[in-house]
Amino acid sequence: MCGIIGIVGKEEVAGRLLDGLRRLEYRGYDSAGLCTIVDGMLERRRAEGKLENLARELSANPLPGEVGIAHTRWATHGAPTRDNAHPHATAEVALVHNGIIENFRPLRDELIAEGREFESQTDTEVVAHLISREIERGAEPHEAVPRTLKRIHGAFSLAILCRRYPDMLIGARLGSPLVVGYGEDETYLGSDALALAPLTQKISYLEEGDWVVITRDGTQIYDRNDKPVQRPITLSGASAAAVEKGNHRHFMQKEIFEQPIVVAQTLSSYLRPLEQKVALPQMDFSFADVPRITIVACGTSYYAGMVAKYWLEQFARVPVELDIASEFRYRAPVLEPGGMALFISQSGETADTLAALRHARAEGQKIAVVVNVPTSSMAREADLLLPTHAGPEIGVASTKAFTCQLTVLAALAAKVARDKGRMSEEEEREIVAHLAEAPSAMNAALAHDEEIEAMAPIVARARDVLYLGRGPDYPMALEGALKLKEISYIHAEGYAAGEMKHGPIALIDDHVPVIVLAPSGPLFEKTISNMQEVQARGGKVILISDADGLAQAGDGMVATIEMPRVHPLIAPLVYAVPVQLLAYHVAVVKGTDVDQPRNLAKSVTVE
Repeated sequence: MCGIIGIVGKEEVAGRLLDGLRRLEYRGYDSAGLCTIVDGMLERRRAEGKLENLARELSANPLPGEVGIAHTRWATHGAPTRDNAHPHATAEVALVHNGIIENFRPLRDELIAEGREFESQTDTEVVAHLISREIERGAEPHEAVPRTLKRIHGAFSLAILCRRYPDMLIGARLGSPLVVGYGEDETYLGSDALALAPLTQKISYLEEGDWVVITRDGTQIYDRNDKPVQRPITLSGASAAAVEKGNHRHFMQKEIFEQPIVVAQTLSSYLRPLEQKVALPQMDFSFADVPRITIVACGTSYYAGMVAKYWLEQFARVPVELDIASEFRYRAPVLEPGGMALFISQSGETADTLAALRHARAEGQKIAVVVNVPTSSMAREADLLLPTHAGPEIGVASTKAFTCQLTVLAALAAKVARDKGRMSEEEEREIVAHLAEAPSAMNAALAHDEEIEAMAPIVARARDVLYLGRGPDYPMALEGALKLKEISYIHAEGYAAGEMKHGPIALIDDHVPVIVLAPSGPLFEKTISNMQEVQARGGKVILISDADGLAQAGDGMVATIEMPRVHPLIAPLVYAVPVQLLAYHVAVVKGTDVDQPRNLAKSVTVE
């Protein structure tokens, strides 16, 4: 998760901007930079690598100025170079950006056709040019920014500095958090309250689609319809834990809502949108001669591996074995020479998975790992490191780490398919386009939070709950059931929908809610047929589908949750959102400890 801080101050701000970036180091980054206005001109200092490099640059070339913005960046569109580091600037504006601009390619082409020159490979620079163009045409910044926001699609938070307005910053958010801080004759922007904690405890959280103009004297916030609005000013609290929870009740809730932005950031590390190609961190690694892939993981990571098995076999036509880590060594697995073993773990320290990794290495397998901690034991022992960029996950029940794992695995499946000659360049471009749509689709799914909260009491009263799905939605059913068990302590099971008739249907009565995941598509009719068998026996069905699916399914459900219609490739990422939210709200109704459920630990470091 990239970090943003902005200050409209009454004294020089460069030192405090750098301190703010240090408080955001926990998010991970590989370059950093800042910008202020000096004598009517935008002045930047940027550096690759750690903040010490930026500090040395500032020491050698001090940066005055009383208003400024700063940013820590994970390499997204483009390598972690100085030219790709934020802030990005034109002669008129400089800005920093968290997230992804999905439609940056046609916008970039449009701007290049007008003669505008780009110095980076990033999607962010497009936004700077769009705002500049509006200003050059005579617009004021408070007119140029909302016009630009209406042209960009994706998930983002922005902090914008305008050369001609040295006492002002503009911020905007959609799918990525941004807070406003209030000080004594100063005002601040930050990607979270922790960045602003030493500066102020008085903050406002911008809501979805909000944009804000801040000056030393105060702020004016506008909603997504450009109407002036007021957002509550709250005290963030003194502790880092309280700050980091933001305006969410629990860490799990916060982490569910962070998913569009962390998925966008993870995607950006694995896609080359300009070339419309998939790119892994180790570009010299080829899968052309890998005859078989063995996926090993535990818990939620195991379900991510189940989805990956569907993708790898469908796209790459490579055989895939899937194992629970705690069972892997003890069944004496037959591992094909030249094969690859792929291990998935949030922490990279899971004891069973780490032991399985060492067993596979001893058997001559190439080792790939998908982890959220790139300095972990698994990461250090891998031949191919595939990091997620979920940022710290505090809630014990995994949410954003899971969807970031799915993101990496989808990109991996496309890369394997290309290396094996199973996917054409045109098909790869389509995959890249669909993956780029995932963050905004997840935003659309999150928009149904209130209605999911309203139906939570239906499930909270149950003693047993069943989840059904077909294809990649079967592992999502398993994941939904696991989430409910973990944090609400309700017994729940996930099944392949076609298996209902082979035993589980005996459990159905009018006390058993059945959650059905059924996006419209080739498997929809069969899933709905299984659902109707449940309804005929008095089961209380909650159907999760898109508008077409809900229309075709007819009546008889106790509740429905409408998802955006998406390509089947990204459906698992989108449908993860409602099952997470449902489990969360059920646990809240039951009054359990959502973030630290009984008997569970975040990282299982013993077998």
